Amino acid sequence: MSFVAFGPEARAAFAAAYPEVPHRLTHDLRGHPLLTLEALAELAEVLPEQSREYNRADLPVGLNGIVPPSNGLGIGETIRRISETGSWAALKNIEVVPAYRELLLALLEELRPAIEAKTGAMLRPQGFVFITSPNGVTPYHFDPEHNILLHLAGVKTMTLFPQGDPWYAPDETHETYHTGGGRELSWREEMAAGGKEWKLVPCEALYVPVMAPHYVRNGPSSAISLSITWRSEWSFAEADARAFNAVLRRVGLIPRAPGRWPHDNRVKAAGWRLLRWLPGFR
Repeated sequence: MSFVAFGPEARAAFAAAYPEVPHRLTHDLRGHPLLTLEALAELAEVLPEQSREYNRADLPVGLNGIVPPSNGLGIGETIRRISETGSWAALKNIEVVPAYRELLLALLEELRPAIEAKTGAMLRPQGFVFITSPNGVTPYHFDPEHNILLHLAGVKTMTLFPQGDPWYAPDETHETYHTGGGRELSWREEMAAGGKEWKLVPCEALYVPVMAPHYVRNGPSSAISLSITWRSEWSFAEADARAFNAVLRRVGLIPRAPGRWPHDNRVKAAGWRLLRWLPGFR
């Protein structure tokens, strides 16, 4: 990548807010040849099956156990006809394709100094692309990565909720996720008032903190977004502390939730890492 995607103002805003404050950034990726609809359809067709997820997009904010219905199409057709298929598609781990890995690493390299000043080494870089039909919904969920969502086409609104607040994501749900469960969250309408809407247009981006609950509503045209994500030792320790809490809960204790950054969760994380090595532990 021979250009700079994040200008000085965007890099300064990121450095000031990372890692716990959601904030808007600007970027210069619109029209990138790897991120056109046709290029993404071709990418989808070469990605392994486990890196492709797609379904109908006329979904409720909260799935609450509902399995999203299939759209009955192939991934290439889903993407090429996204304006009319009523679908949502996610291309995961796009970094397995060399050109997309080069793009991902170049983007993250621009932010590496700010990242590593706060949370240490930038670990496990991954990229995800989301292609959505008009008015589609990505239901309420959370993600374990530090994440910047770069919006490329159309208009979408992400509604973001406070990370670490059990009203929006119960501790037990975190613990289930970090011991092998799904990332979907149960939705209740009374939670809606606590969300903050972030409307994104092309050349805007949103930083989403680790495990911040959110859902997304697409606008009246199809949309494309790229998520660049990474992990930190802090994020891994928080995850492992949650898993250790699941063990404590199984034996009848009521564990305290891990602290958010910059709190240190290494003791519980070490407990979980030790348990995983014990013979016969499940």
